[in-house]
Amino acid sequence: MAVAKKHGSVKRFGARYGRRIKEKLSKIEHELKKKHVCPYCSYKQVKRLAAGIWFCKKCNTKFTGKAYTLSKKSGAEVEKKS
Repeated sequence: MAVAKKHGSVKRFGARYGRRIKEKLSKIEHELKKKHVCPYCSYKQVKRLAAGIWFCKKCNTKFTGKAYTLSKKSGAEVEKKS
C-alpha cells in the first residue's frame, strides 16, 4: 500500500482545482514561508515582506530578490537601517 503525501496548506482547496496544481502551489508556499539565508550577514533570519521584498531580522537590511524565493543573485539594496 502506497503512503499518501500530506498537502499541508493546500488542503484548504478540498477537491477543487486538481492534484498537479495543488502540488505546485504547495511547493511554492513551502519555499516561500521558510527562513532564508541573508546575502549580507549569512544569517538564517530573512523573511518575505512583499513580492520581491525581503528583510533580514539580524542586520535590519531590506533588499530585493525573486518573488517567492531568495537567490544568491539578489537585486540592489533598497534600504538599510542603522
